[in-house]
Amino acid sequence: MLKKRSVSLSGHATSVALEAEFWAVLDAVAAAGGLSHAGLMKRIDERRGRTPLASACRLLALSWTGGDRSFIEQDSTD
Repeated sequence: MLKKRSVSLSGHATSVALEAEFWAVLDAVAAAGGLSHAGLMKRIDERRGRTPLASACRLLALSWTGGDRSFIEQDSTD
């Protein structure tokens, strides 16, 4: 089952629907990076290029569970 979360990105309201398991991992990423949910989504959006937002979120979650922490180690000040 998909769970939706809404966020404002670049002044536009959008929502992302992901499975609860992906949200759990993304919550851990946000906590490790000291980011709010909105801050995490903003950072994902800024780095995703042409990849759809939901796909970028899933790819980050997969990388994170595989041990890749580079997402929060890069530019930790933004």
